Amino acid sequence: MSTRAQVRFATRESGQSFATHPNAIHAQFYVHYDGYPSGLGVEIAESFTRYQKIKNWEIEDLNTRHGDLEYIYYIWQHPMKETFISIFAVGWQEEDECIFVGKPSDLIDKYSQNKIDS
Repeated sequence: MSTRAQVRFATRESGQSFATHPNAIHAQFYVHYDGYPSGLGVEIAESFTRYQKIKNWEIEDLNTRHGDLEYIYYIWQHPMKETFISIFAVGWQEEDECIFVGKPSDLIDKYSQNKIDS
């Protein structure tokens, strides 16, 4: 079964909460499957922490909206500031819910299936 997601890039700006959708994005990609946090989320985080390559992304026009998304990811960047990632579970009948905000290493700690539980 496909778990569809969009990955959007936004600029970190003063006063912008990472737990809300930004007004503007700079790039957007579509991922057709494995879009859940322990799949795509960890893959994104590992691209920052372990320099892993990301595969199977389709670049999209900034105005493209899908009706079948399950997750939207935001990668918040700004020169000389740390990168943060937000994950939203897309609501079908209600508003999207922000389920994660943090640094890439925090995302790996929370969602990686390969972590060692003590």
